[in-house]
Amino acid sequence: MHIQDNISLKSFNTFGIDVIAKHFVSVSSLSELISVLKLDQYQNKFILGGGSNVLLTKPVNALVIHINLKGRTILSEKNNTVLIEAQAGENWHEFVLWTLKHNFGGLENMSLIPGNVGTAPIQNIGAYGVELKDRFVSCQALNIETLELETITKDACNFGYRNSIFKQKSKGKYIIVSVVFELTSVQHLLQMNYGAITSQLTAMNVTTPTIQTISQAVIAIRESKLPNPKEIGNSGSFFKNPIITVTEFKELQQNFPNIPSYPVSATEVKIPAGWLIETAGFKGKTFNNYGVHKNQALVLVNYGGANGEDILALSQLIQKTIYRIFNISIEAEVNIL
Repeated sequence: MHIQDNISLKSFNTFGIDVIAKHFVSVSSLSELISVLKLDQYQNKFILGGGSNVLLTKPVNALVIHINLKGRTILSEKNNTVLIEAQAGENWHEFVLWTLKHNFGGLENMSLIPGNVGTAPIQNIGAYGVELKDRFVSCQALNIETLELETITKDACNFGYRNSIFKQKSKGKYIIVSVVFELTSVQHLLQMNYGAITSQLTAMNVTTPTIQTISQAVIAIRESKLPNPKEIGNSGSFFKNPIITVTEFKELQQNFPNIPSYPVSATEVKIPAGWLIETAGFKGKTFNNYGVHKNQALVLVNYGGANGEDILALSQLIQKTIYRIFNISIEAEVNIL
């Protein structure tokens, strides 16, 4: 464990924003994490995971603690159920590929989502009809105040759409150090009815889908729409899909008959934010060295050398425009610092 001063965070955030952390340390064990948190000389501390869900708009005047805990463990396997524990610093996509290599099913639809395992429950990540909560059992979380480990169950997490207790009343209270998932080992429940998975499988000449081929289809779809953060700085989907009432949706249909929706409940529907942004004319729009991606309007991109303030200003312009045209408020998924 080595604390460094004045370190660039460019390689620690997928937007590739070059800001300076006043102090920086990477921890690879629970004991190291606790030791760092006990250091009184660093009053301000900032927890950093995979850096895939954060937009840095200013220097970080704090001790940045990079969570780098690694490890994957099969806890138990019985009948068609297997319990897997993954440490917080594991790359999410690499973990998904590891489960598929072992023929464990349940996470394949969430292939290629950027970020680490430890931050996945905070956001309740999801894709193509599956959310993390569908396979989540519990997590081990370090209480920052007491420095004691607590087991937080699925019910206690109060999961919602891109939401959890870790973004609400327990925000800033815990550091997730590991997550337990319940996956299938024999009879896999394949989820293929969302998005273009079925058509992609057809294009791949797959007649008998498996969890592995579904993962391959999802990867192909995402790669065709989303830029690789290693090549173009981005954080994936920048905005949440807004949820509105059925009454509001019917009113919108009068002016926008082609507006798509997905049912949420008997009284609510979800509107694709990407459609709203594209319809408002932002898809593919560039502003110097940043802009909106040409293939996916949900993705704001840093083409190289952009700063966080510019990308934040663009996101706010998009939000104001969407509200003016559709009378719909869209929220950022990304945490803004």
